[in-house]
Amino acid sequence: MQWLISLAPVLSPLFGMTGVLGGAWMVYRQNNRRTETEAETAEATTFVTSVQTVTNGFTQLLEQQRETNAKTLERVTTLENRVERLEEEQRQWRRWKAAAVDYIHQLRALVVKLYERPAPAPPREIAEDLGDDAT
Repeated sequence: MQWLISLAPVLSPLFGMTGVLGGAWMVYRQNNRRTETEAETAEATTFVTSVQTVTNGFTQLLEQQRETNAKTLERVTTLENRVERLEEEQRQWRRWKAAAVDYIHQLRALVVKLYERPAPAPPREIAEDLGDDAT
């Protein structure tokens, strides 16, 4: 035990130095880990920001595409309505024309029957529509 007491002046600075070195190593390790953590956090933040930017870009692109599709659909619907209206008008004109031609044939037959002579020749504009029996 005496020998241990005699080593005290040597051991106490040695243990003190070991404690200081151990503490310095722990501080270094903590700072190193903090730096790594901050770097990882910055990298993660950058990644999240880039993903959000890409997501926002795709979202805006999708919204623009939806708006374009909606406008196109609206235009197509408008054109379909116009075509339907024009087709109905065309059918109505065809019915009126057929009825007018039939009426003219009846009038021409009536003129032939009443006056016992041929009906006057139709004007050039409607001669084609009246057909062969008008001439």
